[in-house]
Amino acid sequence: MKKFGGFIIAIVVVVIGFGIFIQNVNLNRIGKDQYYIQIAAEGNKIEGKSDNGEVYVRYEYKLPAFDQSGNEKELAFTAPKELRQNAYLMLYVKDGKEVTSYQEVKEKEIPEKAADKLAK
Repeated sequence: MKKFGGFIIAIVVVVIGFGIFIQNVNLNRIGKDQYYIQIAAEGNKIEGKSDNGEVYVRYEYKLPAFDQSGNEKELAFTAPKELRQNAYLMLYVKDGKEVTSYQEVKEKEIPEKAADKLAK
């Protein structure tokens, strides 16, 4: 009986731990290529209406991005707000073209070859 109770407790702990893990993991970032950019200009403001009539605003950016080896690729993505000028971002890219997520990074976190290209 004690073994069965311990087994149930172990299963509950695993299920709760898995739930916490899934809640804190952004699936749009797992297994994606990483490219680095610097926001050098204002985004192109895009306004639209959703199906329920609600107005929304997005900002589109199209910039040269560099992978950790310094290879360049022109990438386009949108953001729900205007991004900070001169900010460095790491883009998560699916299939070499679709930006699925991004996050701001510090300049010192950028791989050397990508940082060299961004400095030009």
